[in-house]
Amino acid sequence: MDTHLRKLRAALTQVDGHAVTVRAWGGKLAGVLSAGGRLLACGNGGSAAEAQHLTAELVGRFRADRPPYAAIPLHADSSSMTAIANDFGAEEVYARQVRAHGRPGDVLVCLSTSGVSANVLAAARAAQEHGILAWALTGPAPNPLAGLCDETVAVPADDAATVQEVHLAMIHMLCDAVEEAL
Repeated sequence: MDTHLRKLRAALTQVDGHAVTVRAWGGKLAGVLSAGGRLLACGNGGSAAEAQHLTAELVGRFRADRPPYAAIPLHADSSSMTAIANDFGAEEVYARQVRAHGRPGDVLVCLSTSGVSANVLAAARAAQEHGILAWALTGPAPNPLAGLCDETVAVPADDAATVQEVHLAMIHMLCDAVEEAL
């Protein structure tokens, strides 16, 4: 068997128990979105792509045709990102947007394979300060991001690609749970 697939299979087996957590997140997120709240999502590199994938599924659709929901990938506004990085530093690119777009009761999903990305950590802190529920999808725990967020699904794999692939499976489970709850 291919080494990549072996690593992926092992990681998926190890996170199987987190399915209950992700399903619970879906029920909670469905309530937030249907009440007019929003989802904010952030990450860097491949994790940013996954954050945008998550928000696209909610604004568009995952499986079922339904009303669009407010979901914002914080890295997708390049003008804001570059202005914030220039004026306040790279660490603030997500936190400042959390403060601008987030409202108490909203949800922030933080994706990080390492759990140590300074800008994602700052976003989680901003969420705490503003009454925004923060969930993390990370690589192996413990890590600083897992410690800052309200709940975390940590993938116990050392390979970043494997962690990201498991995160994508969790994102699809989350979207499925949101649509089921609605």
